[in-house]
Amino acid sequence: MCGIIGVFSVDSVNQQIYDNLLLLQHRGQDSAGIVTMDKYTFHVHKQRGRVREAFRTRDMRKLLGNVGIGHVRYATRGAAAAEDEVQPFYVNAPYGITFVHNGNLTNTSQLEQDLFKIDRRHTNSSSDTEMLVNVLATEIQSHLTGPDLSPDQLFDAVSSLHRRVKGSYAAIALISGRGLLAFRDPFGIRPLILGRRTSKKGRDEWIVASESLVIENSGYEIVRDVEPGEAIFIDFDFNLHQRQCAQSYQLVPCAFEYVYLARPDSVMNGISVYETRLRMGDLLAQTISESLPAGDIDVVMPIPDSARPSAMQVAKQLGIEYREGFYKNRYVGRTFIMPGQAERKKSVRQKLNALGTEFSGKNVLIVDDSIVRGTTSREIVQMARDAGANQVTFTSAAPPVRFPNVYGINMPTRGELLAHGRSTDQIADVLAADHVVYQSVDNLKKSIVQGTDIQDLEMSCFDGRYVTGDIDENYFEWLEGNCTS
Repeated sequence: MCGIIGVFSVDSVNQQIYDNLLLLQHRGQDSAGIVTMDKYTFHVHKQRGRVREAFRTRDMRKLLGNVGIGHVRYATRGAAAAEDEVQPFYVNAPYGITFVHNGNLTNTSQLEQDLFKIDRRHTNSSSDTEMLVNVLATEIQSHLTGPDLSPDQLFDAVSSLHRRVKGSYAAIALISGRGLLAFRDPFGIRPLILGRRTSKKGRDEWIVASESLVIENSGYEIVRDVEPGEAIFIDFDFNLHQRQCAQSYQLVPCAFEYVYLARPDSVMNGISVYETRLRMGDLLAQTISESLPAGDIDVVMPIPDSARPSAMQVAKQLGIEYREGFYKNRYVGRTFIMPGQAERKKSVRQKLNALGTEFSGKNVLIVDDSIVRGTTSREIVQMARDAGANQVTFTSAAPPVRFPNVYGINMPTRGELLAHGRSTDQIADVLAADHVVYQSVDNLKKSIVQGTDIQDLEMSCFDGRYVTGDIDENYFEWLEGNCTS
């Protein structure tokens, strides 16, 4: 899970991309990078750390040009601390391409062999993004018939890429002297949204980004989501070209975007994240009322911030008082993104503080967005007990995470997952909670797709069904043997 943005503007784009990466900071805190393009020349600055740490005034002054791309990274493949994993990536032929990517490829082992033995290309990191830009470069080269690159040739190259690559990918590339390319995998697993505004000079300006809040905050109008398998290309005359590049395609967006990853003020695939989380709370309340004795709960409390909408609806539907008992230190990063168990455990106490007067002598129902590894959840239960809670019921607005996510979320191995191979009662024992209640898979799907034409969701971490069709036991064994998270 990363955040990406591409801007094609009349004026300089460096400040605009920087500001928008701040809006996407929740999608990745390991590193940040910007590339701008001044016709044929790329200007690059990228560094480990958050956006405000990565860029200084002197860095911004060097980012010249009216076209650019940006990236914030949260490591799912490759090492979080490695300098050579920081995006954007660059290849110098054909033309020169810089590239950012959100997602995770699942056939990297085969791609690695093909790139070296067949394409004669070298990669200098373990990043699947570097593999992806090299595949793109190879396919563009193979479709060239002369010195110029037409939109149709570019789209043919993306079609070939779709045939070679499996997994999830929303990607944006700058091609030197040609323009900006953006494309999405044939299942549309990771989000990518197109926006437009009219400049003071009367020209169309374009933006593509991971979340709609970026587009709206910059004064653009949302045009639409980039379709699964589709590619769009913006040339230096500000013309937008578009084509469906996949032989078969179906929108199967990631459910976890709506559970946790995206900001609540975003709309992706026509679905409001905030409204989804409210519906999750409504349906979770039904399950809670069927699972727990009536009158056994005194207060409902959220784990801030992403669980707050669901917790409010749980309290409303159950007719129980809603209270804020945990207070958040906003200067500590999201614990889900912390790469190691020890770091997560340490971070919980730094991030949250329990207000004793809200817990003392009460039966407390805690609502979190999800339970992944359980380290954070166990610490929270203990914090509630230390603050004087009589009973602690821990609930999850998402179903049990029983299976690895291989499409760009840092939950890659079965042994890390609290719910893998455990019953709900066993999970309650591990968390030291009096009760644990989960959302059902069907109710989560209902919460997300209600009122839309979407027929399916990528819910593999909940139901074990992998839409790309290439995930089996051999893959899990390879993944667990190569996990660097």
